[in-house]
Amino acid sequence: MKSRVAGTTMPVLEITLEAGERIIAEGGDVAWLSPGLAIETSTGFGSGGRGGFMSGLKRMVGGGQLFLTQYTAGAAGGFVAFAAQLPGTIRELRVDAADQFMVQSGSYTASTPEVEVSVGLQKKLGAGIFGGAGVVFQKLSGNGTAWVQLAGEIVEYDLAAGQSLLIHPGHLALFRADMSLEFASVKGIKNKFFGDSLFLAQLHGPGHVWLQSMTPAKLAAAIEPYLPDRSSGSSNSG
Repeated sequence: MKSRVAGTTMPVLEITLEAGERIIAEGGDVAWLSPGLAIETSTGFGSGGRGGFMSGLKRMVGGGQLFLTQYTAGAAGGFVAFAAQLPGTIRELRVDAADQFMVQSGSYTASTPEVEVSVGLQKKLGAGIFGGAGVVFQKLSGNGTAWVQLAGEIVEYDLAAGQSLLIHPGHLALFRADMSLEFASVKGIKNKFFGDSLFLAQLHGPGHVWLQSMTPAKLAAAIEPYLPDRSSGSSNSG
């Protein structure tokens, strides 16, 4: 199995499979693929070989899909490609017992079959944060390779034991699963929605963290003024 990331601002992940090799991805995320790959959809994929309907439910709680799709190469091999959904980058992660990861919901792209994708953390932060949806992270565990897409530019930090970092939850893209994470209302930073405090995540070392410069919420807010006004359009047509 070989992978490459093509492009810059809106990258594409291309995974080339040898005969019999398999890759797992969320159902509708494929961009293009070579003929001859066997395609199968199930709730049990992406659960480290311990599949089942409950595994699918755990993914849904973590913001993923109930069903995942498995691509299996025939005798001639083949490839499958996945396009990024936001401007940013695609990273490859090696997952094993010593290296498990928490990734922001929506960032998981694909993985080898023995990687388990499940809910890792779900936190309600109030009506003014993320439209009331809170913040959700998926946990990547098991043994294999996973690919995730992160938004905007990526800044990485290594936190030593005793060190911590305060982070706006939308910018916290990826971190090692054994790191301690808590949320607190921080006074002195005005929350533009409610009051004079802001919810921030505090991540404690030791461990590695990947921060993203763009958040889906900020991108949506930036383009919202340029979108057609549906209400006025419908009234004009009437």
